[in-house]
Amino acid sequence: MSDLIRLRNLTVTYERHPAVHHISGGFAAGSLTAIAGPNGAGKSTLLKAIVGELRPAEGSIDRGALARNDFGYLPQAADIVRRFPISVADTVMLGAWKSAGAFGRFSRKDAERARDALDVVGLSGFENRHIGSLSAGQFQRVLFARLLLQDARVILLDEPFTAIDQRTTRDLLDLVLRWNREGRTVITVLHDFEQVRAHFPETLLLARELVGWGKTREVMSPANLVKARAMAERWDEAAEECLTEDEQDNRNVAKREPAE
Repeated sequence: MSDLIRLRNLTVTYERHPAVHHISGGFAAGSLTAIAGPNGAGKSTLLKAIVGELRPAEGSIDRGALARNDFGYLPQAADIVRRFPISVADTVMLGAWKSAGAFGRFSRKDAERARDALDVVGLSGFENRHIGSLSAGQFQRVLFARLLLQDARVILLDEPFTAIDQRTTRDLLDLVLRWNREGRTVITVLHDFEQVRAHFPETLLLARELVGWGKTREVMSPANLVKARAMAERWDEAAEECLTEDEQDNRNVAKREPAE
């Protein structure tokens, strides 16, 4: 399989301090990859950079011929506001925005697809429920139904199974595996290492810097996990700003020049 997405010396920063530092490697077309690592390792930051929400401070992300609407992205539940007065059906229909046209008009076919998607995730009959009335697991099912309508080539999920019940986790994990069988590229941030080992053949192990990237059975070795934890613990939040080579050269020149 050839790389669909390629990271080249990628550095992503918050306020000029590195959150993801000099990552290189590729996601093969049709691959199923977990992004794993300790808390604060930069996993969510990397996902946001891949989808285009964050710009690289250094290096690049080669997405080839992929367009923005080829990506389906589900952020962490904590980043999603549920206070809007919107129904389950309308939330799912937002996944059909590609076919809605310039005036945002959804077709009868879109409505049928939304009902079918709700059936797939086990929420038939919930169409008119307000999203604010749903449990965490029910709402996550709604968001997966929205992804079904989006029909994306690349699906990025940020800790999709956090704070939901075991049955919902099992049902949604089955859907992730189905997407992969359909040939879609799926990249998922996970904190449950047993889930990673059991279901994800590829893993990117991250601790701000790359620890390992490849076959899960090799990357998720005890030695690599110890290394990742040690790297995360050593990380200095007050480290120097991450500068490009040109910026560093300019700073060095400025240091050498005598003050007037």
